[in-house]
Amino acid sequence: MIPLPLLLAAAAVGYGLGSIPFGLLLTRAAGLGDVRAIGSGNIGATNVLRTGRKDIAVATLLLDGLKGTAAVLIMARFAPEAGAIAGFAAFLGHIFPVWLKFKGGKGVATFVGCLFGFAWPAGLAFIGVWLAVAYLSRYSSLSALVASALSPVVLWFLGLPAHAALVAVMAAILWAKHGENIARLRAGTEGKIGQKK
Repeated sequence: MIPLPLLLAAAAVGYGLGSIPFGLLLTRAAGLGDVRAIGSGNIGATNVLRTGRKDIAVATLLLDGLKGTAAVLIMARFAPEAGAIAGFAAFLGHIFPVWLKFKGGKGVATFVGCLFGFAWPAGLAFIGVWLAVAYLSRYSSLSALVASALSPVVLWFLGLPAHAALVAVMAAILWAKHGENIARLRAGTEGKIGQKK
């Protein structure tokens, strides 16, 4: 167990970083309006891509991922457990940002960012699986679902059972946030990568 002050600091740092809505901030700065008014209404990179600005979408993806990595690495300097807590809090902060009335993104980029913070091979494994499924299916949501489901397994084989358990919880939350996507995938109506809605 880590000291309560360190636990609270890790949660605060993680949530603070995670709750920065880069997709919304970048699209507004680029004069694209409110990204929540288009497509899925999500603030993540996939919906930002529907604005037609690939550069803004890539920037959103990188920054949403880096805030998860940063949260983990900053607090892991004090204790590995603090890094794990900060990563989890960053993930929750992205999904439930207080600044947007707790209506944020679906957490995929921040999820993989946390993986890189926990163990970079797990992050690379996520990207590899995501790319393979995306290439075969053209569905961003399906790629994220498959890659996130396999992530706890990868961490387990890397000898990080506690992190694997935490990431399993994160993956369950990510799946819950993709409930509508799952329904559309089953119905064959899910939008494909690069498709405008």
